[in-house]
Amino acid sequence: MGTSVFMVGVPQARLTVVVRPSLARRTLKGKKSGWLRAKIKDDDDPLLLAAIHGASLRFQETHRPEPLFIDPYAGCFLLPNAEKDMDQNPHHYCLATKFIDDKLLSTINHVDGLNQVVLLTDGMDTRPYRLRWPTSTIIFNISPESVFKIAAQKLEGVGAKLPKSCQLLHVPLESSDLQEILRRKGFLGNRHSIWVFQGLHVMTLAGFEELVSVVSSLAMKGCLFLGELPALLAETEAGSNSSTKQWVDKLFMGNGFKVQTICYAEVARSLGKELESGEYKNILFVAEQLRFSDDQMEIWRREFQRIEEDADEEGFEEL
Repeated sequence: MGTSVFMVGVPQARLTVVVRPSLARRTLKGKKSGWLRAKIKDDDDPLLLAAIHGASLRFQETHRPEPLFIDPYAGCFLLPNAEKDMDQNPHHYCLATKFIDDKLLSTINHVDGLNQVVLLTDGMDTRPYRLRWPTSTIIFNISPESVFKIAAQKLEGVGAKLPKSCQLLHVPLESSDLQEILRRKGFLGNRHSIWVFQGLHVMTLAGFEELVSVVSSLAMKGCLFLGELPALLAETEAGSNSSTKQWVDKLFMGNGFKVQTICYAEVARSLGKELESGEYKNILFVAEQLRFSDDQMEIWRREFQRIEEDADEEGFEEL
């Protein structure tokens, strides 16, 4: 099952999202999954299905005896009788969520002037509501519009509130020009930002490369871009473990990022946990921007032009 939508920021590129319902059933093997099917109504929208699956994993993690994190809002996307999975080992997705949460907050609390957060998500990401953001944080949520609207209604219904003085601004995934809309909503490419990609699990390689290029154009030098690289890209392009790292390095370095891949097992060990059994092919990554953003380059261009003009005026006066 698959669907196509326009790639954000790339008017003519298309992105294909492929969701395998069997993955959700395998993850919750032995459990009733009627609530999962019920929440997507009759149209079986794969984008909505993927978002609900992520919410269900966060819901299960929240109700473990010793959870990695607490997501008090994940349950509002599920039916009231959703069963709780009490398996002791966390899912890879939940380990990634914990890692990303911690990296986000540690970075934003230790980098002066960092108040712009860009979340590229499935539309049901509850980070804007459940994390303790510093005052005046601006969160840009790029996600499917239809899913985001459903999520916003559910969150409003349970009284979810943003931290004081913080803002949440939505940019529809279907937008034809991501950069223009982000700027229109107040994003500044000459100020620090941090970018997260988690939720759109499977995309075309061309679409993801275009997205990385967009982030590279907007993110100021030194900014971080982290998240989970969709599994299908690694399966299609890399093939073996030895070539996976080379492929990821090439993908990000071609857009000015120095990237580090993170081992899920190492994240689990650092938290005193063991991984859930089963195959999981997403790639957890942290990338640092090495280039100047377009806005930084424009500032330098104007400054250089001003210096040249001043020099020309001084030379004319001497004559």
